[in-house]
Amino acid sequence: MKTSKAIGLGVGAAIVVAVIGWMSTAPYLSNQGLGRLPGVIIGGTITPSPGDFTPLNDIHDGPLMMKQAGFPPVVVYLSWVGTPEGVITATRPDGGYWAQRVRDRGGDGWLRIGDETYEMEAIEIFGEERLDMMQQWAGEGRSLDVPSSPGIEPLRDWEVFFWVPKS
Repeated sequence: MKTSKAIGLGVGAAIVVAVIGWMSTAPYLSNQGLGRLPGVIIGGTITPSPGDFTPLNDIHDGPLMMKQAGFPPVVVYLSWVGTPEGVITATRPDGGYWAQRVRDRGGDGWLRIGDETYEMEAIEIFGEERLDMMQQWAGEGRSLDVPSSPGIEPLRDWEVFFWVPKS
């Protein structure tokens, strides 16, 4: 009886460790259920930053992954657009975790676009420059005064962060 109980406990512990490991190392793209749990490993190949990020817009469709330096090592998905000098990201003005963390701890981090990971630094953008960058992020022909979804703030109110290669 003791042997079977020990085996059962061992198997149960192994399952719990496997599930927690899986949940904490894989960033998910969904916004429901397990998809809301962040990952901790950004992956990709550390690569020197390109001189111009604009060509990445055509090569990589979809969000990039961001991991800020420090603890906890959380990986999140961000919508983005590449420019000659860096990468524009934006977020709703709802006190979101990653934006507040950038403000509180500085902008050091990594951006993974496709299989390449770049060491970058985020700078929060304000004023007229923020609106210009937000328009680039939103795309031509998209109004900053119209909410992207019902109940969401208009893009004009969103927070903008510009990521530049870390020197």
